[in-house]
Amino acid sequence: MSAQRAQDASRRRWLLRTAALPAALALPDWALAGAQIEEPLADSVRTALSSAIHNKAPPVPEFDDTESRLGYLRWLGEMGERIRRKVPDRRTRFELLQTIWYESRRAGLDVSLVLGLIQVESNFRKFAVSSAGARGLMQVMPFWTRVIGDGNPAVLFHMQTNLRFGCVILRHYIDRERGDLFMALGRYNGSRGRAPYPNAVFANQRTYRFDHRAPPA
Repeated sequence: MSAQRAQDASRRRWLLRTAALPAALALPDWALAGAQIEEPLADSVRTALSSAIHNKAPPVPEFDDTESRLGYLRWLGEMGERIRRKVPDRRTRFELLQTIWYESRRAGLDVSLVLGLIQVESNFRKFAVSSAGARGLMQVMPFWTRVIGDGNPAVLFHMQTNLRFGCVILRHYIDRERGDLFMALGRYNGSRGRAPYPNAVFANQRTYRFDHRAPPA
């Protein structure tokens, strides 16, 4: 076999291996790492963020009326089907979706946006670690545990803690960017002002859109 043919064969094998990788692993590096950049925070902001992180509560939904409760249950069932292959265990899937719903709403975020971000960042892998060192489902950088947490980065592999940090940080960036989701997502990823990452999140967000008011099919 000539050197050129050997090189071509090696390239084909590499392409086949890449094609077989999970979606999150096949994405470019900017899409894998929520490489938030550490920035000075005003004391009032630091206190508010820290308070939001430490105000623990179990993610148990509460509803004022039956219609809202039924809408949530329909959402839970539908999203469960959409992420079944990513999270095969039924109980884990239920707990994950319940917590995403709770933490998203607690932070004033669209749940579909958070789901889209999680898919881009970790493809729903709880123990994902990026090349930049970001951890968990929402790929939170460890420095945040020192800035607004207890300083232990291992907690970022805890499901609710990771989602709490990720949602609070994203809310912080949205507020800093005065509601501009494009710029806030770029800041979350460490690529502020560049289009690939926000566009990827928006594209995946569409996968998780759901009308709570729509009756079951």
